[in-house]
Amino acid sequence: MFRSFLFWRCCTISNKDLQINEDIRDKEVRVIGPDGAQLGIMSAKEAMDIAIEKDLDLVKIAPTAQPPVCKIMDYGKYCFEQDKREKEARKNQKVIDTKEIRMSSTIDTHDFQTKVNQGIKFLTGGDKLKVSVRFRKRSVAHPQLGEDLMNRYKEAVAQAGVVDKPIKMEGRSLVMFVSPKSSK
Repeated sequence: MFRSFLFWRCCTISNKDLQINEDIRDKEVRVIGPDGAQLGIMSAKEAMDIAIEKDLDLVKIAPTAQPPVCKIMDYGKYCFEQDKREKEARKNQKVIDTKEIRMSSTIDTHDFQTKVNQGIKFLTGGDKLKVSVRFRKRSVAHPQLGEDLMNRYKEAVAQAGVVDKPIKMEGRSLVMFVSPKSSK
């Protein structure tokens, strides 16, 4: 009865990476106790009996070692702490977004300055910037106007960002990527 309860428990909480309790079918294993002390090499059944006696789980932590290494621990607590660590790591991670600024090749000076200010705000906020100049109708025949505009934009945001990918024609628009300067 007690063993069937353990088998049921290990199936519901185990993940695919680690083998626990009755899933361990090796002839002999190296066993580490719950306090981290080496208990030596023994059969998997003996190790399982020790784990049951201490009301803990037997978890195979190094399956490729010779013999495989198993540790006696509370597997539910281990999974909880692992999830907590991963959640904390995700929380401390900085996500860099890519913001896009679109202009036309016939943009006016004040509108251009507004786009520059917007780009500087994005770059100082730590986001990458995709600057694109769209060509409509006959303006596609004059790509040099767009290149001049992009070069002016590059010089205007030079104090906040560095060009990641140079100016490139993609379809009917010129595209350039700018990343923020490092804060070091």
